[in-house]
Amino acid sequence: MGSDERRSPKKSRYEGDHKLWRIRPPKFHPALLVIDMQNGFCTHKGSYEKSGAVIGVDINRYREIIPNVRKLIDVCHELHIPVFYTQQVREASGIDLLNRLHRIIPKRRLEFLKIPACVRGTWDAEIIDELRPTKEDHIVIKRRDSAFQDTELELWLKSIGADTIIYTGVDTCICVENSIRDGFNKGYDVILVEDAVASSWPELHKATLAKVRGSYGLVLTTEQLIDMLHSAKRGTTAFRLSMEHLL
Repeated sequence: MGSDERRSPKKSRYEGDHKLWRIRPPKFHPALLVIDMQNGFCTHKGSYEKSGAVIGVDINRYREIIPNVRKLIDVCHELHIPVFYTQQVREASGIDLLNRLHRIIPKRRLEFLKIPACVRGTWDAEIIDELRPTKEDHIVIKRRDSAFQDTELELWLKSIGADTIIYTGVDTCICVENSIRDGFNKGYDVILVEDAVASSWPELHKATLAKVRGSYGLVLTTEQLIDMLHSAKRGTTAFRLSMEHLL
């Protein structure tokens, strides 16, 4: 064996195009966020089934993810991971609608506003029966796209020491993406579950997944995440990622 061969260091399995620029795999403390899985958006006879065709909404796409979201909720309960639901609401009076503030609104967004979806206190605004929260879960009332905008979410996350958010729900390219961006910029690590989020616009759904992979965090399937959580469990509420999870 020549001297050059003896001196050559063993190539790391983590080198190459997919090497992360910053890897911080010690313990992390996740919370699950279930975004806007409500009757008005996701249930037959809800507002979006009645009127959503005008804006191209397909609630069947939203309903397809219900089993995976249910799996994740159950696993998080089992592993003592806090579960937060967002509940998008509007006032019957319309005082909180976007057109009260904005002068420039895309036409499709204006069509959204014409649908009286999820008025506060109605059946339409309630979380769907298949994912009904328990007494231990937390419901975040929101009136804008992001789960962080003018809500208690960040305060509650800080109070329990959460530093990583697992994102599920609808719509991938609107409320889910806006919540991811806000959470990331506030310092929370991102795990997006690609088959537990849905959009009525498949190309925009794919674009959000690509943006998260490239700029914000991990994109995993439901089964990948469940396997990761079980293998990474450390203590009561802490988890530890390995390099395999990050690449």
